[in-house]
Amino acid sequence: MDERRLVKVSKYLSRHLRHDPQRLGIELDAQGWVDVDVLLAALERQRFPLTRAELDEVVERNDKRRYVIRDGRIRASQGHTVDVDLGLEPLDPPAELFHGTAEGFLAAIRAEGLKAMDRHDVHLSPDYATAVRVGSRRGRPVVLVVDAARMAAEGHEFFRSDNGVWLTESVPPWAIAFPD
Repeated sequence: MDERRLVKVSKYLSRHLRHDPQRLGIELDAQGWVDVDVLLAALERQRFPLTRAELDEVVERNDKRRYVIRDGRIRASQGHTVDVDLGLEPLDPPAELFHGTAEGFLAAIRAEGLKAMDRHDVHLSPDYATAVRVGSRRGRPVVLVVDAARMAAEGHEFFRSDNGVWLTESVPPWAIAFPD
């Protein structure tokens, strides 16, 4: 599969497995899973045909590991706006986590911290380089350092998705180190 098709399929899957499954005519279970065969049939009905081999390739080659296939089912690793419970257990986070954003959002983040907005959780990166890539999606990236150890000590829960993204309900301004 060429890179353009890979990106197109990945974005299409993201839209439907994270945000709009009903548009495809599929229903996610409580943890966000759908049978692979059900998904492939729905894609065919929508004139977006995809073979199982192509689906496996998209899941395998996605640089963000956005999807997981397990026991004949598929789901997005995180980032849902539809109601799902990923069934993740709370974990002790590393001392620091990172959040990539764009300059235009800094004033609001300084005032209110990081909020989940329309998603279930705030997404945090385990390393600086990943946060740079995430922040680059909307212009010049700014990387914020989150004092996850202090947050955990103050009672905030952290979870790690199947693809290594750290999730938490919100990040208060006091836990964020802003660049100069």
